[in-house]
Amino acid sequence: MGYKFALSPNFWGKIWQSARATRFDRGAIMSRTLILNATYEPLGVVSDRRALILVLNQRATMVEDSGVVLHYATGQVSLPSVIRLNKFVRIPYRHAVPLSRRAIFARDGGRCVYCGNAATSIDHVIPRSRGGGHNWENVVAACHRCNHAKADKPLKELGWRLRSLPREPVGAAWRILGTGRTENRWLPYLEPFGASAATA
Repeated sequence: MGYKFALSPNFWGKIWQSARATRFDRGAIMSRTLILNATYEPLGVVSDRRALILVLNQRATMVEDSGVVLHYATGQVSLPSVIRLNKFVRIPYRHAVPLSRRAIFARDGGRCVYCGNAATSIDHVIPRSRGGGHNWENVVAACHRCNHAKADKPLKELGWRLRSLPREPVGAAWRILGTGRTENRWLPYLEPFGASAATA
């Protein structure tokens, strides 16, 4: 039978002030944790501090640790990399995935849609000067060379073809993929929810 207890700010503060990371540098302490719903659906990202409080208060279960161990005066504790809520949280509605440079790079796998080399910028397939919109269907990742060569020309004029058809990504994983740095440890939990295209 488990014991329920609440952590006071003073309790956490004492641990955090006296803690040290045993495998990583000091900056690794301030890392992030992927939070999953009770159904394993990705919900978002929280600080490892917040994640650990949820686990110790039995509101969540650690699914995977980060490899960082904090030592304090009376013991030690592992920091989580992935946690799952013990109770299901209903999401009232789905937000559209925000269009951003980071999200475009994630959708296109960090590769230029024209030549396949590493992408360094974004480009409008139909140039804005020719009426092209700033939307998921018209914005793609591109390398500097292709972006410069294409300029405001349409693909037909250049004889170019897209390696893949740009479209808005779908799936709960894009709550995370489109908004910030993704840890490799998170990918197995994101791929079933729409991240496969970004990790292929």
